[in-house]
Amino acid sequence: MTFQRVLLKLSGEALGDPEDGHGIDPEMVRRIAEQIGRVAKVGVEVAVVCGGGNILRGAEFSRLGGHRANADYMGMLGTVINAMALSDAIEQQGFETRVATALEIRQVAEPFLRRRALAHLESGRILILAAGTGNPFFTTDTAAALRATELSCDVLLKATKVDGVYSADPKLDPDAVRYESLTYMDVLNQRLGVMDSTAIAMCMEHDLPVIVFDLFEEGNLERVVRGEPIGTTIRAETSEGTTSRSQR
Repeated sequence: MTFQRVLLKLSGEALGDPEDGHGIDPEMVRRIAEQIGRVAKVGVEVAVVCGGGNILRGAEFSRLGGHRANADYMGMLGTVINAMALSDAIEQQGFETRVATALEIRQVAEPFLRRRALAHLESGRILILAAGTGNPFFTTDTAAALRATELSCDVLLKATKVDGVYSADPKLDPDAVRYESLTYMDVLNQRLGVMDSTAIAMCMEHDLPVIVFDLFEEGNLERVVRGEPIGTTIRAETSEGTTSRSQR
């Protein structure tokens, strides 16, 4: 395997209804759990950061009149629900998991402690991280960049429903171009929106590569961990020293 320790960033919608991304769909959770299990089975250490958009998005909720900080805390609790669902599905596959949260909810999960989290990974447990950074105004993308850096992960795997980063929404623009590789500055300067700028800046500062790929193509998680050229790779410099693109 090209990568020995990975952090997988899942959106909440990935666990939700295939049509609208809302709620928790047991079949979607099972399919994702199976992919994670197959990677863990070959010895790759896996940490997962869950989003919560299938339950509640803090930024959207606050626009309806709620205080943004309160809305963000509500979103963090949504990520805990998702983490518990994913943990249960993975353990049904025969793997041991631990859910660690940035908010203290001892009845359902342990608090995130870096050294304990590293011990879980080194022991072969799948680590599921919830509640973002524990602070309002920060996205779960930023939480993923933070945890991947703290845990010395080889790569941050951003799971999506499309096969990489495009110059525009491929569903709306037939001329959209898919990028094979990008630099961090490409993403920031072009405002491509694949991750928020805080997350990209943190990855850039710590030279943490990001691979954006389609999780819903069966076997893609294994392929990306093996180093196969799928999706879009974001790093300090592309292999040619410039942005590489391929037409859709």
